Amino acid sequence: MADGDGTSGPDRPRVVITMGDPNGIGPEVIIKSLADARLTRYVDPFVTGSMAVLRRHAERLGLRDFAISRYPDRSGRIVVFDVVPEEEPAVEFGKVTATAGRLAMMSVEKATRLCISGEADAMVTAPLSKEAINLAGFNLPGHTEFIASLTGTTSYTMMMVSDSLRVGLVTGHLPLWDVPKHVTKEAILDKVRVIAHSLQQDFAVSHPKIAVLGLNPHAGEGGVLGREENETIKPAVEAACHEGYLAFGPYPADGFFATRAYLSFDAVLAMYHDQGLIPFKTLTFNTGVNFTAGLPIVRTSPDHGTAFDIAGERKASPDSFRTALYVALDVARRRTTPSAAAESQAS
Repeated sequence: MADGDGTSGPDRPRVVITMGDPNGIGPEVIIKSLADARLTRYVDPFVTGSMAVLRRHAERLGLRDFAISRYPDRSGRIVVFDVVPEEEPAVEFGKVTATAGRLAMMSVEKATRLCISGEADAMVTAPLSKEAINLAGFNLPGHTEFIASLTGTTSYTMMMVSDSLRVGLVTGHLPLWDVPKHVTKEAILDKVRVIAHSLQQDFAVSHPKIAVLGLNPHAGEGGVLGREENETIKPAVEAACHEGYLAFGPYPADGFFATRAYLSFDAVLAMYHDQGLIPFKTLTFNTGVNFTAGLPIVRTSPDHGTAFDIAGERKASPDSFRTALYVALDVARRRTTPSAAAESQAS
């Protein structure tokens, strides 16, 4: 995957982009982002998916002459690793289909393997539909778990990042009634370790401070509103501190975000998906990025979904996707450039 002019490498990382669900806004935000020629000064981008699908979205955007080529042809503004080169997949804007789910996951698998082999330095995943991938036979909650499985990773976490806020999760894509039994001392301690290591390695934070939220309203109110804080979360925080991590809490989630207490920490560990993502998306609308901490490869994604309701209507903003691309570039450089790695460990 080296550039024809020999300029790929730490200064111009090779980033593979997954197409996402072909019936959603993923292809649209990819095209809008890569249409900006200035990006190629910093990144050597490839897309895994379908050239036919990307052309259909380009046409819908009024870009009939937009240059898209199939790898190894590098002449296009967008270069595609076509995972179904003999097919012409139909695009059904806004519809949930098994065909779309299958194509989306084939795109993710190809991109992950390119990163594992070292042919790509990072990956950015466009949104897919969990319903569609389940229809296609993938019995998984989503990207994160699939990529972790492919890379053989058992300790990882979804971490939402922005300039002022980073939020990791103890539990991710779980039904709410399953959350309490998965909030264990071991799980909390594992996520603290993963987040702390990622902040040092990937975000150049030498001594990360991590705030841990409670599970119950008012962080249990001394046991009146729940026992998990006293029996599980506090012991986990104490164990983390004993291992040398700067972990604090548990904090009541509502007051913590309302008073902007997160500004005093390098990351926040939430107990479940909506506890962390609702305030994150409210505070960082269109500027947040989903980063998977703990993986041996670099993976980011925008903080929005497939947005089937506006698919094909040319309304999708590429801002979060573009930010995800920049975060992937920064992390890839820190992991591959010795000077950046040394800086991340400096006090």
